[in-house]
Amino acid sequence: MIVVTLFILQRLLTNVKRNNLRKILLFYLFIFLHVALNAQESKEKIPKRVYITQSIGTAKAPVVNGIIEEDVWDIVEWQGDFIERSPDENTQPAQKTRFKILYDDKNLYIAVRAFDTEPNKIEKRLSRRDGFEGDYVELHLDSYHDLRTAFSFTVTATGVKGDEAISENGENFDESWNPIWYTKTNIDDKGWTAEMKIPLSQLRFGKSEEQIWGMQMMRRLFREEERSFWQRIPQDAPGWVSEFGELRGLKNLKPQKQIEIQPFLLAQFDTYPKEENNPFRDGNDFTFNGGVDGKIGITNDLTLDFTINPDFGQVEADPAAISLDGFQIFFEEQRPFFVENKNIFNYQFSDNQDNIFYSRRIGRQPQGYPNLSNNEYTDIPNNTTILGAAKFSGKTENGWSIGILESVTAKEYAKIDHNGEERKELVEPLTNYFVGRLQKDFNEKKTFIGGIFTATNRQIEEDLDHLRTKAYTGGLDFKHQWKDRKYYAEGNVIVSNVQGSKESITQTQESLTHLFQRVDAKHVSVDPNRTSLTGTGGKIEAGKSGGGNWDYNGGLIWRSPELELNDIGFLRQADVINQFTNINYQTLKPFGIFRKINVRLYQDSGYDFDKNFNRLQLRMNTGIEFKNNWGADVGLIGRPITYSNTALRGGPRFRYSEEFVSWLYIGTDSRKKFRFVLGSVISKSKQDHESYFRLETQFSYQPTNALNISINPEFSINKNKTQYVSEENFMNDSRYVTAEIDNQTFSTSIRINYTINPNLSIQYYAEPFVSRGTYTNFNHITNAVASDLNNRFYLYDDNQISLNDGVYHIDENRNGSTDYSFEEPDFAYVQYRSNLVVRWEYIPGSEIFLVWSQGTNGLADPTDGIFESIDKKIIQEKKENTYLIKATFRYVF
Repeated sequence: MIVVTLFILQRLLTNVKRNNLRKILLFYLFIFLHVALNAQESKEKIPKRVYITQSIGTAKAPVVNGIIEEDVWDIVEWQGDFIERSPDENTQPAQKTRFKILYDDKNLYIAVRAFDTEPNKIEKRLSRRDGFEGDYVELHLDSYHDLRTAFSFTVTATGVKGDEAISENGENFDESWNPIWYTKTNIDDKGWTAEMKIPLSQLRFGKSEEQIWGMQMMRRLFREEERSFWQRIPQDAPGWVSEFGELRGLKNLKPQKQIEIQPFLLAQFDTYPKEENNPFRDGNDFTFNGGVDGKIGITNDLTLDFTINPDFGQVEADPAAISLDGFQIFFEEQRPFFVENKNIFNYQFSDNQDNIFYSRRIGRQPQGYPNLSNNEYTDIPNNTTILGAAKFSGKTENGWSIGILESVTAKEYAKIDHNGEERKELVEPLTNYFVGRLQKDFNEKKTFIGGIFTATNRQIEEDLDHLRTKAYTGGLDFKHQWKDRKYYAEGNVIVSNVQGSKESITQTQESLTHLFQRVDAKHVSVDPNRTSLTGTGGKIEAGKSGGGNWDYNGGLIWRSPELELNDIGFLRQADVINQFTNINYQTLKPFGIFRKINVRLYQDSGYDFDKNFNRLQLRMNTGIEFKNNWGADVGLIGRPITYSNTALRGGPRFRYSEEFVSWLYIGTDSRKKFRFVLGSVISKSKQDHESYFRLETQFSYQPTNALNISINPEFSINKNKTQYVSEENFMNDSRYVTAEIDNQTFSTSIRINYTINPNLSIQYYAEPFVSRGTYTNFNHITNAVASDLNNRFYLYDDNQISLNDGVYHIDENRNGSTDYSFEEPDFAYVQYRSNLVVRWEYIPGSEIFLVWSQGTNGLADPTDGIFESIDKKIIQEKKENTYLIKATFRYVF
């Protein structure tokens, strides 16, 4: 990989003419070589600790009440000798901790004694599940003993649960995993104690006469912001789960074939402003729904999850966002069925968001729109109905990880009213989605290979020929680690194939992801007779990930022009080749006023498949943790070379002026009753081509252990002298019209959380959002790659451009007649969303939700100021309301 990086950097140097830029690149090259060849490694070998548990046999199981008093606990000895990991690794912690573990045929039993010489200072904050507030202890169990995955169980001093599924050797912690288990705590004059009962049915393990599991026990001492571990894991460790100690003594465990059924009932009442003459907007709607979710243990380590007529609504709405570059916006999955165990199907093959499987495609908003005439009204479903879905997942005892997902979405129709007569038009076809994921580890769990296959099949009918009929993707991936997992090489490759009508494939070729119609592209062109596209993508990476202060990696990413994933995956842009190099330095011990410092140097370059050199970016950022628990993050980015194949939406490759970005964020001690984060990002390019300013803060106040209030306002100003407006035609020649945009955006998220007890909480969330854009200095592109910004476009003068009734008219040749025109692009988008949610887990695994949602969105007057728009379109506007009650009951067999 070092050789590959050297070659690419050498090619960069031959393409760069500026002496100062060559010096920067040589500096990065020198640092990378120095670190790669001379970095000092930690040669310390940490011995594995072992805890040997015992079966309770015929003895009575302990009562989980938080008081460790039953004689059955005397079967095993206490074990402690915890070691501090942070802030000062490999030192004695401020307070001692010890624990015991027992088991029977059905459960694990854990007792923890957290000593505290000042029990009055134990932090007793409350939160809902997975809040991780205050003092707590945490148990991690690698029951597969694959050194990559584990289950986490946390309990705070006030008895609040937390549970997570850990994957990718600690790189992913999934809070959506909510097993049924039991815990209680008690505070006394020695500190505090906790008891846990974890049903074996909630874990996954293979068949063996004696089980060996990976195990870690951790304690957080809140007031010192100290974390101490049973099994020492150094700060420079190359992984997490792979470094656990071992739990032994689990003999003759019987497979627990878990069966869970969870029916739900939901009643919803919606109110909204009534629209005159529109029969579909009469002011209110009422719906009643029900369904069943289930979980069946096929074997002890393989599980089938299914759902029938699911409720896939989201309690919390997506954040508001505006995309000026035209690309789709990535939103996180929030629906429980898809969130739980999502790591099994994860296949990020290049950048952070590009993924073969993007679950929000399932149940998406219908992609068709009915043909309407005058005086017609329509009612289009917000989402596609998911008829059913099932997941089969788990890991076998011989190292095979398996994940299969199957889902079917229904036909969706738009209702259309014409003078009281109603008809329907199809807006989304019957669709089947399939995802299959397979991985195998070997070589003492230091190597794995895997594969993935996805399929989307649509039953196209009526006027939906613009949709693809079939989409398939296959991929292979691997990772190999050596030298105690300190070094690694990994990679993946994918192939996609989409099929459909000539219309759908032509539309795909011309979409922003592909832009085959680019006028200066020599390697791609639109073929209106094609009915399929086949593309490839992948990533190759190698580096050092642990053992000392220095880490580094380098790699190559590519996405071919015909790669298409957006039927069931997520892909912003194809036709890209990226090279990157990372160098990281971290301190391992506190010194001076610092707890920890992390410095990162990053370089990446970008090409397309036409061999154009499109981007060079150099980045440095530093994260600082101070001993008083304040923190700071500061960074610089230089972009001396930036060309875009998408800025003109099918026009020629466009050059952006050299840009410099800086940011600074400062945060106070997050443990305090009042804490805040303040940060700013500033960007400026040569000749004032672009500029960006963002200021954001976050204030959080905890007046009591049960109440938390946070406010996060954010304001940004984005300016660009060549923001795309429209493509027009003048004398059989394309005119790519751009303008100077002044885009101002303001938003504030407000959260109020009140926890009555660990099982009952009230949450409020609200976010007003306003984004306003005004356009001036209209122009058209003349020389898209000119070195001087003023030579890239021609600015219309007052005799060439005029505005009339919301339309700009261009008289380019000044002959008194309009040569072309386009709509005024000024905009002001306003959105408001709020949720008030009462959650009550009345028995473990069964919940009642009471929800009140309120919101509005629409367009404001662009000439109004931001706060004037908030007043008119949010405060004074009549809002839509949703009142919802949902009840679930979880049966475990």
